[in-house]
Amino acid sequence: MTDHAPDGVNRRFDFTAPLPALGDLRAAHLIAIGGSGMSGVARLLLAAGVRVSGSDRSESPVLDDLRAAGADVWIGQTAEGAQRVPDDAVVVVSSAIAEDNPELAGVRARGLQVLHRAQALGVLMAGRAALAVAGTSGKTTTSAMATVALRAAGADSSFAIGAPIAGIGANSGVGQGDSFIVEADESDGSFLVYHPQVAIVTSVREDHLDFYGTSERMQQAYADFADTIRDGGLLVACADDPGASALAARHRELGRWVVTYGRTADADLRVADESGSGFAWSATLLPAAGGRIPLQLKVPGAHNLQNAAGVALALTEGFGLSMEQAVTGLGGFTGSARRLEPRGEAGGVRVIDDYAHNPDKLDAAVRAGLGLRDGGRLIAVFQPHLFSRTQHAAAGLAAALSRADVAIVLDVYPAREAPVLGVTGALVADAVTGAEVVYAPTLDEALQAVLDRARSGDLVLTVGAGDVTTLGPRLLAELSR
Repeated sequence: MTDHAPDGVNRRFDFTAPLPALGDLRAAHLIAIGGSGMSGVARLLLAAGVRVSGSDRSESPVLDDLRAAGADVWIGQTAEGAQRVPDDAVVVVSSAIAEDNPELAGVRARGLQVLHRAQALGVLMAGRAALAVAGTSGKTTTSAMATVALRAAGADSSFAIGAPIAGIGANSGVGQGDSFIVEADESDGSFLVYHPQVAIVTSVREDHLDFYGTSERMQQAYADFADTIRDGGLLVACADDPGASALAARHRELGRWVVTYGRTADADLRVADESGSGFAWSATLLPAAGGRIPLQLKVPGAHNLQNAAGVALALTEGFGLSMEQAVTGLGGFTGSARRLEPRGEAGGVRVIDDYAHNPDKLDAAVRAGLGLRDGGRLIAVFQPHLFSRTQHAAAGLAAALSRADVAIVLDVYPAREAPVLGVTGALVADAVTGAEVVYAPTLDEALQAVLDRARSGDLVLTVGAGDVTTLGPRLLAELSR
């Protein structure tokens, strides 16, 4: 937690400062190198010929893989470890590493340059045909779709996104082509570092008020992000989202290149004739120039048809693919981790896991779950994420859960925040209407609540950005008995 009111200013990192050139980067040291995001950066740096070292709190298979790839990795984040960092190294951390971390404090005392993870990615992306995907909802899936579609078209893209991509098995990868795809995170302001050639903005909604303080500051941050697009570059915005549409209008008024996608009549690429059953969803894409392009996906939900339209527009307008190439590549996308990810079936009950944690994402996940339940009931097990988000968004979260047949709500997963008096998962549970609702604060209580209710044919959707993802395997094990 910070000792000042949230104002959208990151006081630890200057995301507008010039970055070192990749050719000048001889060594890099990553604190918490075994994390999903940091290990991806490490692999990209190793592939670029940079000497890489790193530390982590405990051993893992990820660390073994990094050592095999040439990284010098040790266990412990200590002041002593800070003395092992090479003199010529740039140190890379994520926002999760606090300033009082002994190793970080030690390297700062030595005067070594410290970069945020996003800044390290910015170094790797410089001079490449970069696509950055931003938005309150849909970033991971949209950037994963773009990666799969570009690679299917023969463009061997590098990528760094928020979750492993099905069929690739990693959330980052080194390609031999010139393109680079990145998921641009707005939560700490770090999305200002990328300076992409093409940017997709899926939505601009109120979120991350623990950092921005007000919706107006968050909207201004997206405007600043759009301003970082390279001269002559392209902004692709969702016309259906009021915030993204307003951003597109502002960008266009400045004389910059903008195209839009969505269901609205004035979108440059319209989505029409939508239908779906199970994991097979389809639509017709209607380009402004005319024609009808069939789109067929292997991932569920109307929101994914919309995400795919944004990718198709970005790849055709910004990367020179034909619309046919784009939709063919999109047809090969089979999902990414924790995005409506099937976890298994036992006792006739299917379990699907999703990362959704704000109202829009939760609403999309529940709607998709309703389409997947196949005659049974949808039991949504939701874990609110962050006290600040729960306090501000309880009504919207409850409205999404109200679509389910049964809503089981856990207590708040605090992540980086200290508790707020009176803010619990009950704020969400008490506002649910229409569905049977259970407030089950702990994972054990939530598990029992599901077991008491689930019957053959039901679909259980575990959803949230915390440790609710561990519930699915436990549930399947109990049901299999």
